[in-house]
Amino acid sequence: MSVTSTLPLVRSGQLSSADWNAIGTTIRLVVTDAAQLGSARAMLVDDLAALDAACSRFRDDSELIRLEASAGQATRVSALLAGAVRAALRGARLTGGHVDPTLGRTMESLGYDRDFALLQANSETSEGDTSPVGTVRVSVHHGPSWRQIKLDHDAGLLTVPAGIRLDLGATAKAWAADECAQRIAGALHCGVLVSLGGDIAVAGDLPAGGWAIQVQDVTGDPSTSVEGPTSVVAIQGGGLATSSTTARRWQHGGDVMHHILDPRAGRPADSIWRTVSVAAASALDANIASTAAVIRGRRSPGWLAALGLPARLVAIDGSVTTVAGWPEEIAS
Repeated sequence: MSVTSTLPLVRSGQLSSADWNAIGTTIRLVVTDAAQLGSARAMLVDDLAALDAACSRFRDDSELIRLEASAGQATRVSALLAGAVRAALRGARLTGGHVDPTLGRTMESLGYDRDFALLQANSETSEGDTSPVGTVRVSVHHGPSWRQIKLDHDAGLLTVPAGIRLDLGATAKAWAADECAQRIAGALHCGVLVSLGGDIAVAGDLPAGGWAIQVQDVTGDPSTSVEGPTSVVAIQGGGLATSSTTARRWQHGGDVMHHILDPRAGRPADSIWRTVSVAAASALDANIASTAAVIRGRRSPGWLAALGLPARLVAIDGSVTTVAGWPEEIAS
């Protein structure tokens, strides 16, 4: 899951952008045609409202939560929820379960049971805190696995076993970024960049030199100075995502938590990496790979290189490793 550690820069007078907060994260929209910015923003606002209504685990009225009333039964769901679940199952399948959408109850047991802005308001730990995660004293039983979720996407039928609360947060924003960028570019016939909490997708016309992206180790606005290693790169298409253990941190039972869970242990991943950034053919695949890389730890550079996925990994001590032709830094 990415949380604003990767942000697009508006470096050309021909580009226009809008920024706002929605679905519990920071949104940035950039278009190559200034005349289309208002229409593009309206489309994205509508898409994100629909995503939240379908996939939020913090809304009692969301389709995701209402689905629990028919646990264990094949239930007809919206195309939006079916698409988001299919994206989540793709993440689980490609990573051998390291990116697992069935950890909603586990996440709640660790204290992440409300929108993060509300959670953070009651926590002593800031998003930029890079101190080690404490020993988790919460006892969590991780029940049925993602393999027991049955989705007939064409028929719009979904079966989720009783006791499972889906958490689509690791993949839904990236998948939505891909879908929204493609939809807006197709409708408005211009270049589009959509960043949902740092999950970045691009579509349509390419600006001169490509889309400039600032990858930074600590969350924040790229127009201001930040601590830690930063890199400005250009992408020509697809998507880019950063997963970080320094973002979305909170206190629970005296322990410091973060939002990237190791499904094998049922607790925050104890990783040697504090951020991992990946470029891929889509924001979804970039996010899947970056999240899994945090969990895989020392094996991640070799794994990413074998997949041919350009990546930038920042260790706890701040040292940077790049693999598979990670884009060269461009002048900021």
